[in-house]
Amino acid sequence: MPRDHTLGVIGVGSMGAALVRGIAAAGAVPPHQIIVSDPAPGRAEQLARDTGAHAAPDNVALARACEYVAVVVKPHLVGAVLREIEPALSNDQTVISFAAGVPLRSLSQTLTRVTPHLLRVMPNTPALVGAGAFALAALEAAPEKVEAVRRLLSSIGRVVSVEDSHMDAATAIGGSGPAFVFVMIEALADGGVAAGLPRAVALELAAQTVLGSAKMVLDTGKHPGQLKDMVTTPAGTTVAGLEALEEAGVRAAFLRAVRAAAKRSRELSEGK
Repeated sequence: MPRDHTLGVIGVGSMGAALVRGIAAAGAVPPHQIIVSDPAPGRAEQLARDTGAHAAPDNVALARACEYVAVVVKPHLVGAVLREIEPALSNDQTVISFAAGVPLRSLSQTLTRVTPHLLRVMPNTPALVGAGAFALAALEAAPEKVEAVRRLLSSIGRVVSVEDSHMDAATAIGGSGPAFVFVMIEALADGGVAAGLPRAVALELAAQTVLGSAKMVLDTGKHPGQLKDMVTTPAGTTVAGLEALEEAGVRAAFLRAVRAAAKRSRELSEGK
C-alpha cells in the first residue's frame, strides 16, 4: 500500500487527541494527511469527525499507511503496540514514542525485524492548550526526520533536544513540573485570599502572573534572577516576600522535587 498519510497517531486519549487537534489547527499537517486509531470504541472516529482526519480500522493499517507513526499509549503498552505494527513498518518510516520511562534502546530492542528512525518525546499537559514543552531524543534517526518532528511539535509548544540519558531529568521538569507550578498557583491564590481578596480574583491574578512571568523569561532571554531584581526595590513588598520564601526553604523544596521526580523516572525505566 502507498503511504498516503503523513502522520499516524496510535492512541488518541487526552494527549494524543491534543497532538492531532493542535497540529491540524496549526496547519503543520493537513487534516486529511492524518490518520488515528484507538482501542476505545468510537474515540478515533469522533476525533476524525471533529478534525477532518481519518480513522484507521486498526493499528497495523495505520502503520502501513503513514510516514510518521506516533505511539501515544501507556508505557506498559508500548512494547505490545510496536510488536503488533512491526510487520507493517519499513526502515524508511519514523516511529515516535510518547511513553514515559521507556528508553530508546528498549524501543530498538523490541523491533527485531526493521530499523525505522526512532524518536522519543516527553510531552506535558499544557500541550492540551497549545503551550506544551517537549523534550525530543533520537536514535539512529536522520537529521531531516528529527527536524520534521520538531516542526510538528513546535506547532503546539516549545521543543528542546536532549540526550536520551537526560530524559528522566527532562521528564521531572517538563512532565512533572506543571503539577509543581499548579501547587504554586494555588498557594499564591490562597495567600491572596488570606490577605482579603475574593477567591476568583486571587486565582486569576495568580495564574496570569505565572503566565506572564514565564513569558518574560522566554521572550527576553534574561536570567530569572535578573528579572527578579527588576521588581525587588529596597525595603519594598517584594523583598519582604522573598525573605519569607527563603526562610521557608521554597527554592530548595523545588530543587528536591525535581530531583525526586527524576529519580522516580529512572526507577520506572528500570522496571522498579
